[in-house]
Amino acid sequence: MSQPEASPDSASRQPRWPGFLLAGAGAVAFSGKAIIVKLAYRHGVDAITLITYRMLFALPLFVLLAAVAGRGRAALTRRDWVGVLGLGFSGYYLASTLDFIGLQFISAGLERLILYLSPTLVLGLGVVLFKRRVRAAQVMALGVSYCGVLVVFGHEALLQAATAGSAANVALGALFVFASTLSYAVYLIYSGEEVKRLGALRLTGWASIVACLLCLAQFVVLRPVAALIVAPEVLWLSLLNATLCTFAPILLVMMAIERIGAVHTTQVGMIGPLSTILMGVLILGEPFTAWVLAGTALVLLGIWLLAQRMR
Repeated sequence: MSQPEASPDSASRQPRWPGFLLAGAGAVAFSGKAIIVKLAYRHGVDAITLITYRMLFALPLFVLLAAVAGRGRAALTRRDWVGVLGLGFSGYYLASTLDFIGLQFISAGLERLILYLSPTLVLGLGVVLFKRRVRAAQVMALGVSYCGVLVVFGHEALLQAATAGSAANVALGALFVFASTLSYAVYLIYSGEEVKRLGALRLTGWASIVACLLCLAQFVVLRPVAALIVAPEVLWLSLLNATLCTFAPILLVMMAIERIGAVHTTQVGMIGPLSTILMGVLILGEPFTAWVLAGTALVLLGIWLLAQRMR
């Protein structure tokens, strides 16, 4: 016998602050990924090996998630498997690989700001793929966000040039991270139907399993087995990345959406870029200037304006 649904009055009396705390914790945990990756690069590991260890440690957790989320539900159909394979490739494997490569060349703060442009790319893909209409206010919000990224990008390129570095490397890293953001936006665009069919946690579990297996296969093809011999610090950082910055944030954000909704969870997630920049300054010694502050403020303002228009 099913349980009676809670009345609107009783639902409204439930405290909302746990949901906001969950959303904030998930955003900060996600943001820590870039910091951990940058720390690992200091030990001479390459992007392919580093993402292999991250996915290797995360794989058992995603297997557990898929099993628990699918308990008592029908087995996946052939159509479901096609969707899971495609979404796992674009949303987790390709996006993660491109992101890790890009982080070799740019700061954690700039990386997070570029990744935060995903809502703008979702909007743009909706126009290109589905002929959706865009209002002038949405275009203005997009312009504000991209101006913010250009401010931080220009500042970082100038710093590289002034310190005998290569501004071209900044452009290359930004390009890789932007491609990662685009790949994840494709995942967001096409995941809606599968989420309805499988549920968010079950889809996330299976798509992440696909991504983990692809990353492991990628290593076998591109690297010798000897490349797995890395500094102990890389192993510990990869374990922390897989648990605290990959698996845990997924659960935290899903629980937050369940309690306060997707819009509020997205808005709380705006602390993500700020936390990345703060951790980059405190842990990595990345510079914090008025240009970085201004660019971050523009990106967050643009995403906030876009969120208001997309309600």
